[in-house]
Amino acid sequence: MTFFASKWVDRPGHVTELAPTALPEGFVAGAVAAGIKPDGQDVGLLFSEREHTTSAVRFTSNALVAAPVTVARDETDQAALRAVTVNSGNANVSDGDRGLRTARAQQQAAAEALDLEPAQVAVASTGVIARELPRDKAVAGIRHAAESLGPNAQAFSEAILTTDNGPKRACLELALPSGDTVRLAGQAKGGGMISPRFATMLCFVQTDAALAPQTVDLLTGVCVKRSFDRISVDGQLSTNDAVFVLANGASGVQVEPESPDELAVGEAMDALLRQLALEMVADGEGASRVGRVVVRGGVDSVGPVARAVANSPLVKTALAGADPNFGRILQAVGQGLAGRAAFDIDLAVDGLPVVKGGAMVELDYPDDWVKVEASFAADEVEFDLRVPGEGGEAEVFFSDLTHEYVTINADYTT
Repeated sequence: MTFFASKWVDRPGHVTELAPTALPEGFVAGAVAAGIKPDGQDVGLLFSEREHTTSAVRFTSNALVAAPVTVARDETDQAALRAVTVNSGNANVSDGDRGLRTARAQQQAAAEALDLEPAQVAVASTGVIARELPRDKAVAGIRHAAESLGPNAQAFSEAILTTDNGPKRACLELALPSGDTVRLAGQAKGGGMISPRFATMLCFVQTDAALAPQTVDLLTGVCVKRSFDRISVDGQLSTNDAVFVLANGASGVQVEPESPDELAVGEAMDALLRQLALEMVADGEGASRVGRVVVRGGVDSVGPVARAVANSPLVKTALAGADPNFGRILQAVGQGLAGRAAFDIDLAVDGLPVVKGGAMVELDYPDDWVKVEASFAADEVEFDLRVPGEGGEAEVFFSDLTHEYVTINADYTT
């Protein structure tokens, strides 16, 4: 099955899909079962073997952040990371100084195992909030993971999962305008507690192109804004979100700033992250359908309206039931516009206009209704909205809401 499976993400013409578990040159990864989760691998390690590696990181904007986020954000050289250690099953959140000491112990264990300075190692965690992370298991797991490192991301991409139905990963080969070839890979997790401005998600991206620190940071920022900042499963902002991008130059290809090669790398990274983000939404703890809402209009209105639609439980349940009740979308739009603008809006469902100027369009029966019903029953459905004003545009990808979501989250800690 092709990685670029969504109708909203096209594979760039210069990109070839490789084995999804492959890694770019000079990167190795490993994972072990350390006993943090009841079963399965739960500690992973990613390492760049090249000394001159550049990097960039983006973190959650939640006021409550996990200890690993604090350590990775405040106690590392974010532009020169060479390794990331990650555990699943326990998020290491709200454990005070003890949690911070555990995160630092994980960082130190990885640094010792890889002969690095602690500032070159970032820490990540995902799982249950407000539970003590067993430090001895986590540290021992890192040391054992370091013994399992190899040029394959299969075990690593599986060790980061929590409620995910399966791994999210890809490795791409990029044919650059200069004639050179580089690789770009990514491994991600995410299924619930997902909202724009990040998700309960972790993403690890590697390339064997040589990129200046400013270039890595620029590409990371732009691509994150167009991917993980635009997804919602349940409107909940996580405490542990992080994206790590590492470039080690092992291919011998130097990508110069503001060059055609940089644009080509950026286009590939954008497509990679958007598809990974969409896989998170499609995997949204019982999700069966994915919606895309695009809102155009006033700068101050488009974001609130898009989020109101994407996070509406009524819209989500209509989507789950394949119920073409677009009146629920109108209600959510009105909620987003409250205090901002009048309800003078247009709505199209998969390109078919159903509302104009705030009033229903007279649809041809039964042909147009059959089209609307088919859209709501499809795996992916798009809602295009125009609201009063000019100059703004917002896009959010969101999942439906099924009984399975309630079941998973009702039993999550038991």
